[in-house]
Amino acid sequence: MGKFVLVLIVIFGLGACSGGYAPVAERSINSSSRNSNSLPLPASGSYRVRKGDTLYSIAWRYSLDYRELARLNNIDSRYLIYVGQALRLQGAQPAVTKTSPARASLPLVVVPLSGDGSDGAGSGTAQAGSTGSNAVSVQDKPRAPTTAVRAPVKPQVVPAQKLTWRWPAEGPLLNGFSSTATKGINIAGKAGDPVIAAGPGRVVYAGDGLRGYGILVIINHNQEFLSAYAHNSRVFVKENDMVNGGDKIAEVGSSGAARDMLHFEIRRDGQPVDPLRYLPKR
Repeated sequence: MGKFVLVLIVIFGLGACSGGYAPVAERSINSSSRNSNSLPLPASGSYRVRKGDTLYSIAWRYSLDYRELARLNNIDSRYLIYVGQALRLQGAQPAVTKTSPARASLPLVVVPLSGDGSDGAGSGTAQAGSTGSNAVSVQDKPRAPTTAVRAPVKPQVVPAQKLTWRWPAEGPLLNGFSSTATKGINIAGKAGDPVIAAGPGRVVYAGDGLRGYGILVIINHNQEFLSAYAHNSRVFVKENDMVNGGDKIAEVGSSGAARDMLHFEIRRDGQPVDPLRYLPKR
């Protein structure tokens, strides 16, 4: 009897493996062991800054509005943070000194150091120059400067009402948006296919410090909207670079994913929204 049961288990197990289909999203972004999208706030209610972090990447990790995170920690519009700093992630907002609109629209971000992989991702931050000839792959990670870099004054971040979106890659759609799973869309592609900026703005993160995203680029379009481009094989931009919609910022890869593809997200005021509501119809 025991042998008969064992045979049945083996047969059903083989049938499940050969006939089943594992969605791409579940094997890449959705896996609970690798997904940074759904990380709950720490029990302590605080987060200690690590190498490679920026205020934007920390806010992204916990689906927070980076402006609220800054106000909560009395961080001014330069958005400077330092390794070892403890940031409050929840609680009453402390009083802060008001800044002028001009300063608020031109934030500073910290150029991250090489990451130490403590978040469960790669061993460092993948960065590159702003031209294709200076592309940096995940195997070639130079040490970034340790000082903050002031963002250029021009061009300005595009106002919300003037922002026009475009598709970040040409491949077919693999799966749509889910507020509890992917929190974005997956677009098929081949390694080396171009990834373009979905709109004009400032690069506020370029690295591999967010678990589940591989090599990631985040663009701040107008303080209301951010967009993210994950699983790249190479990136061609660095923090504080200004980009126009349609500029090549990376190449499709499989970093942090089970296949070559682009994972694309749009967040409005820190919360994931369906990119298909904003991208033009195909």
